[in-house]
Amino acid sequence: MPCKLAITSMSLGRCYAGHSFTTKLDAAKKYGYQGLELFHEDLADVADHLSGEPPSPTGPSRSAQMAAARHILRLCRERSIEILCLQPFSHYDGLVDREEHDRRLDQLQFWFELARELDTDIIQIPASFLPSPQVTEDLNVIISDLRKVADMGLRQNPPVRFAYESLCWSTRVDTWERCWEVVRGVDRPNFGMCLDTFNIAGRIYADPAAASGRTVDGDAAVRESIARMIAQVDVRKVFYVQVVDAERLSEPLVPGHPFYNADQPTRMSWSRNCRLFYGEKDRGAYLPVKDIASAFFHGLGFEGWVSLELFNRRMADEGAEVPEELARRGATSWVKLQKDMGMKADKPMKVERVFASL
Repeated sequence: MPCKLAITSMSLGRCYAGHSFTTKLDAAKKYGYQGLELFHEDLADVADHLSGEPPSPTGPSRSAQMAAARHILRLCRERSIEILCLQPFSHYDGLVDREEHDRRLDQLQFWFELARELDTDIIQIPASFLPSPQVTEDLNVIISDLRKVADMGLRQNPPVRFAYESLCWSTRVDTWERCWEVVRGVDRPNFGMCLDTFNIAGRIYADPAAASGRTVDGDAAVRESIARMIAQVDVRKVFYVQVVDAERLSEPLVPGHPFYNADQPTRMSWSRNCRLFYGEKDRGAYLPVKDIASAFFHGLGFEGWVSLELFNRRMADEGAEVPEELARRGATSWVKLQKDMGMKADKPMKVERVFASL
């Protein structure tokens, strides 16, 4: 099938900035997004507003979340926007604390119910980025944990798929190669991966703590990684891709930098503040996204959902203009990507992740 454009719900402005979910959906509809990666944080925010429940440290009740899921699906259908996935089901794989592991599985059972209400069959799992002592070094345990969720998903009606994603700051699985090793080890038809240009380049090409913003021999690392990807990855296991760039900082992201956070890995702090849409060179974009995206679309022959997952400090700004600005920028980047990849404009592409980032 041809590619389709999606956006992440967070990409149009985080919910705590005061941008309503409906406003963000309207911006996505206006600029032609066909799909949405729904952040659970947005769903919880909608649940809070609909239910009128008193604030709770554990978040809205399950009944309030189910009502919010039905409301969100109705809003999306009214705008012909498909919900690509519910995400992120974080900090599950490889937990040393097995009691917490069991609690997370109980939560996953509820996420299955949410997914059905949202009419989506994908739950995204980012590789855990908990502090090292909390995550096992044994890849076999990580694979076993994820095989367990895959089997649980297969027992659902309809079955639920899982898109596993390596983040460039994840504790154990921080490269696509390691992610692919896990996917192969899980070996279930409903367990695949999400490939993300930012997280690939952010690990082997970019170093926001360095004055240059780059790793040593980053260009060679990207070339070699792309060659391995094309040779090794089965595109049928790529459930969707994310195409996004990032800003080269004028000063290293070290203590004293305004984005520095001692409680976060440096690449995570950079990711939360400095992502940019594809082609935004005028805003400081510098990652080799074009080469990596070409590997997705031409090397692997990927067709399907293309998500524009943006996390940028602009998302936290208030003002009615923010969701529309970000939606417009994402749509502009999509046109550039289609042109650079030689995609035919008359064949729609799915873009979902952008909305979550808005």
